[in-house]
Amino acid sequence: EALKTADFMINSNPPRENLRERAPRLQWIQTTGAGVDGLMPMDWLPADITLTNNSGAHGAKAEESCLMALIMLQQRMPEILANQRDRKWEQLFTRPIASKTAVVIGFGDLGSAAGRAAHKLGLKVIAVTRSGKAGRPAHAVCKTSRIESVLPKADFVIVTTPLTAETRNLMNRARLDLMKPTAGLINIGRSPVVDYDALLEKLEKNELSGAVLDVHSPEPLPPDSPMWTARNVIVMPHVSCDDPRYMDFLCDTWFDNFARKLAGKPLLHQVDRKLGY
Repeated sequence: EALKTADFMINSNPPRENLRERAPRLQWIQTTGAGVDGLMPMDWLPADITLTNNSGAHGAKAEESCLMALIMLQQRMPEILANQRDRKWEQLFTRPIASKTAVVIGFGDLGSAAGRAAHKLGLKVIAVTRSGKAGRPAHAVCKTSRIESVLPKADFVIVTTPLTAETRNLMNRARLDLMKPTAGLINIGRSPVVDYDALLEKLEKNELSGAVLDVHSPEPLPPDSPMWTARNVIVMPHVSCDDPRYMDFLCDTWFDNFARKLAGKPLLHQVDRKLGY
């Protein structure tokens, strides 16, 4: 009933069937999340309805989480924690992290946060983006289509890209094989971007040094998932980017955009329905 008179909607999973008939006045949908892969393909969305997301809400927390994950991988904490569980005393000595290289896949809100974290630790930051363009703090950038050229340089690969048709299985077995055996992987984006089966196999064979994984499929991760006992993996329960103030940020963003709407200005954080972000 509310749809009949709605001009705007805030909804993480908007109704899709016959939306224009059910909501003849609807002009704008605000999603509560940043990722919109669950709404693809967007053939259900009328061309005259604007879709905005909650991009920007994750940056501060993501930066701290990436700082933590980078240091943990450099200090071999996944292996140390495994030794703790096994009551095994093994001194693992490591060098400082500065001067190493982080390849950040995707350089939007999350990728920029990951880049800032790496930059603060003295790492060289290589951004991988669809357009081949990236702002600070990237020291270099390459197009996603040329990702093979930078993966061998990575001491750390940080996956932050949205899930789209182009990024699904982007880090497949062949691309994981391009990484150094001493390199680590962090995923705070979407799990289907990485071939987790191939990743776990490489970790088991000591062909990668460790991984910090915050995103999984399905979620919650089932008790019988091999991820729980995988070698040198830290499983995080999808908490690396979310702040308890998330809904406050959403409301602030929406009211800012509402003011822009009333003033006839373009809305911020508009989703490109073809690109999927």
